Amino acid sequence: MTDLTIRPATPNDLDHLVAWNAAMAAETEDKTLDRAVLTAGVRGVLDEPRRGFYLIAERDGEPVGSLLVTYEWSDWRNGDFFWIQSVYVVESARRSGVFRALYAAVEQRAREAGAVGMRLYVEHENHRAQKTYEGLGMQRCDYHMYEVEFG
Repeated sequence: MTDLTIRPATPNDLDHLVAWNAAMAAETEDKTLDRAVLTAGVRGVLDEPRRGFYLIAERDGEPVGSLLVTYEWSDWRNGDFFWIQSVYVVESARRSGVFRALYAAVEQRAREAGAVGMRLYVEHENHRAQKTYEGLGMQRCDYHMYEVEFG
């Protein structure tokens, strides 16, 4: 088995993060993202830690996956939820423990930060991901998500 490490993303990871976010949107939602907007958005997290953080999974020194964590304040619970977003694992590394290791790193950081929990959203038809999340002990919520986009 090869070595898998999890580390915080740096500005040097920008190209991977942009490419992987674009690939994830295409694979899971059949969406093509505007690269300029996406690049600025990724950079916006890397430049402003208050917005969240990316983690990078590396196998033998090569990046093989990533995710984004953002924060949601809960007044009901007097604490932050860590939201897992923008999950991507390169095809050759899927089903080999990369997401599990990323998830464990997020959970450790969330607990150390005193977060009240972790959340994520998943497409209705992405049954493989749903099984993965359930296997990690996550439970489906009773909330529906609504949104309005500006611009």
